[in-house]
Amino acid sequence: MLGRKKDSNMSKQSIFGRVAQLAKANINSLIDQAEDPQKMLDQMVRDYTNNIAEAESAVAQTIGNLRMLEEDHQEDMEAARNWGNKAIAASQKAEEFRAQGNGGNADKFDNLAKVAIQRQMDAENEANGAEPNIQSQSEIVEKLKTGLDQMKNKLNELSRKRDELAARARTVEAQSQMQDAVKSIDFMDPTSEVGRFEDKIRREEARVRGQAELQESSLDAQFESLEDLGEQTEVEARLAALKAGSSRPETSQLTSGESTQSNN
Repeated sequence: MLGRKKDSNMSKQSIFGRVAQLAKANINSLIDQAEDPQKMLDQMVRDYTNNIAEAESAVAQTIGNLRMLEEDHQEDMEAARNWGNKAIAASQKAEEFRAQGNGGNADKFDNLAKVAIQRQMDAENEANGAEPNIQSQSEIVEKLKTGLDQMKNKLNELSRKRDELAARARTVEAQSQMQDAVKSIDFMDPTSEVGRFEDKIRREEARVRGQAELQESSLDAQFESLEDLGEQTEVEARLAALKAGSSRPETSQLTSGESTQSNN
């Protein structure tokens, strides 16, 4: 029984150390060092889930072993009481035989009382020896339960971290896609197409204005040519008049001289 208790104690200590080590994991530090935090968190969640399941099974076994120790202790205590009662009964019977003058049977029952007392003492020693171990194992079980609670809290923290990181990753991806879409829109901006169409219309309007100006310029040139023609006509007319005027005085003088001679 003692060997079984010792092995059980070593097993429990090993389980406790494992649980404590897992519960002390620094998640934020692990995330900072991970190349792919999402995959690392997924793996950690799986590891924690598996370890918690194994630890729960081990702790349950540890609790079961503790209950067995407590049952053994209770049996030892019950055995001590039973052997004590047997010792009393044997001693009383011995006294009865002794009172009857039957020393042989009196000694026989006294010896039986001694055996019962010895068995009572053995059971009491067994029970007393188990009590510190039971107390120690009870404390370890409580620590194991605390460790499991810490592991479960860490698992919840891991799950929240993983979900938060996944949500942030999706947000970043959506923002990146939006930025790409905005860049694509900028590159194929429909307003720029309208702007080019507007430029085309403006160029067409400018061309029409140019043609109009060119036409007006042609009309001006025609009118100017008419004015030049008029001026030339005027010059020719005046020249003709001048020539006509220059020839008239001579005729006038000739007529005047003939008139004078005639009078004479």
